[in-house]
Amino acid sequence: MRKLAVELGERSYNIYIKAGLIDSGELFEPYCKGDNVLILSNETIAPLYIERLSRAFTNKKVYQFLIKDGEQYKNLDSYSAVLNFLMENGFRRNDTLVALGGGVIGDLGGFVAASYQRGMSLIQVPTSLLAQVDSSVGGKTAVNHPLGKNMIGAFYQPDAVIIDTDTLDTLPDREYFSGFAEVIKYAMLGTEAIKALLQNNLPEIKLRDKGILAEIIYYSCRKKSLVVASDEKEKGSRALLNLGHTFGHAIEKLTNYNQYLHGEAVAIGTVMALNLAFIKGIVNKEIVDLYRNIFVKMELPEYSDDSIIPAQMLTAMKLDKKNTSDKYRLVLPRDQDCILIEEDNLELLEQAISQQLK
Repeated sequence: MRKLAVELGERSYNIYIKAGLIDSGELFEPYCKGDNVLILSNETIAPLYIERLSRAFTNKKVYQFLIKDGEQYKNLDSYSAVLNFLMENGFRRNDTLVALGGGVIGDLGGFVAASYQRGMSLIQVPTSLLAQVDSSVGGKTAVNHPLGKNMIGAFYQPDAVIIDTDTLDTLPDREYFSGFAEVIKYAMLGTEAIKALLQNNLPEIKLRDKGILAEIIYYSCRKKSLVVASDEKEKGSRALLNLGHTFGHAIEKLTNYNQYLHGEAVAIGTVMALNLAFIKGIVNKEIVDLYRNIFVKMELPEYSDDSIIPAQMLTAMKLDKKNTSDKYRLVLPRDQDCILIEEDNLELLEQAISQQLK
């Protein structure tokens, strides 16, 4: 079993990576506090894993709460519904919430745990590749608002992140490859081990080889845990983890969260960031071509819907929570890593965006 520590003082926690962990009651036991456990999941994941996971919690009263599957359900209505359930069933702050699912469930469950009675115990059990390599680690929790993605939330670290790589077997191809947008991000941030794995192991990746995937998850989580440990509340270097996300979140919003998976939108957004970096002379053509080729091989889209126009993108990007001034706060790739900039040249931004609009 792979094990990583996210070093945050008294809020430190471990990440566990191995096949079959959903059935490991002895692994969950130290992190399961209180008398009651709520497993939060969705209608797609629950039939596959929720009963097995429920059996891991012996001597506890286990409850289940399901929401519909999709980014559009990561909203205040779902948040309120989970809170109502907790109150109606007498949950206390020392009880435990377990988030079983992808990024939507992890974000929603984390925000519920952060705010219910000012904080209850939280275990993340991510079942999608995107959640395993990225969103389950680092304590970012949130729900979406009609005016912007992840606008309402909190930084709230889990007690543990337990990653069962067997759950990747049941992912549809589209969901599986969507997760590689975040993996590619870590390669672009300078993680050479991931870059090599992506370049040299495409057949194994396509076949969902457990050994290769465990390596990819491990190196992704290690990179993120180091960044989070140095900048938990995103005051500086952690903002680099948003590569492609400012563009991508705008695409998700403008397509009502139902046309692209999160990773797909981030993939398009990352290519827009590559475009802008090349226009500004920050990155060379070789690197642009290298990563665009990797996106294609990972079956990720490069272009967004033709009903979106650059002016709409810029308006949506203005509402991004990472902006700290009237300028656009963006992460751009360089030849070996990434850099955070503030951009106010609308002509350059429109040029970079328009290249990826059909």
